[in-house]
Amino acid sequence: MKVLVPVKEVVTVDDAFEIDGTAIDERYLSADLNEWDDYAIEEAVQLQEDGVVDEVVTVTIGDEDTEQTIRQALAKGADRAIRVWDDALEDVDLLDVGAKVAILEAVVGAEEPDLVLTGVQSGDDSFGATGVALAEAVGTQWAAVVNQLELENGADVASVHRELEGGLEELTDIDLPAVLSIQTGINEPRYASLRGIRMAQRKELDHQTLADLGVEGDAVAGELELTSMYEPESESDTTVFEGSADDTAAQLAELLREKGVAQ
Repeated sequence: MKVLVPVKEVVTVDDAFEIDGTAIDERYLSADLNEWDDYAIEEAVQLQEDGVVDEVVTVTIGDEDTEQTIRQALAKGADRAIRVWDDALEDVDLLDVGAKVAILEAVVGAEEPDLVLTGVQSGDDSFGATGVALAEAVGTQWAAVVNQLELENGADVASVHRELEGGLEELTDIDLPAVLSIQTGINEPRYASLRGIRMAQRKELDHQTLADLGVEGDAVAGELELTSMYEPESESDTTVFEGSADDTAAQLAELLREKGVAQ
């Protein structure tokens, strides 16, 4: 059994930052493996350790700078990785769900995985739709927001628990092949060991272009355009009390009286 895990490098922003037009100054930015994808990788690797899965493959849409993040996934136990990048992607401001699905659909067609595990969403654009849209494109069953997965060796059905609104959960069986979007908390992602990091340098990282995958350049143009960026205004005021414990207690009591909370 083969599991394919789409992996994304996301941009993280410092607490204090400056916006320059439609971008944040690079000095306030760093990059990391998407949190939700980390859980998906761990779930795939655990299935492999249990003897259920034979191969774990990751796929990332990104330029050469993402290879360090891809190596993180390989160091955590993935067997090999695919990096998709093309000149047609260079000028795309925001890669929307349709563009991602066009690329991932081609990778699924080439790899023919039995199971695709995506993160529920990414920490930057937070569309939260790629997994479900991919399942629709490739014509397989799907389950979203999965927080427990049970799969036996050789089985063609996966038992999944899904997180619903209001604290409810759904237990359902999904026929394979399938696409499951994995929720945080389903497991405890491992740290990459020194041995894993060394081994990751020797694992296959295959660069694929759109032409290699048979994807037309206009398929990734997308319909979204980033027109502005701003920091939202705070909707509440914050009062900071300074001084000794007695002083701050007195200030708090006075504020509560003014608000009508205390008499």
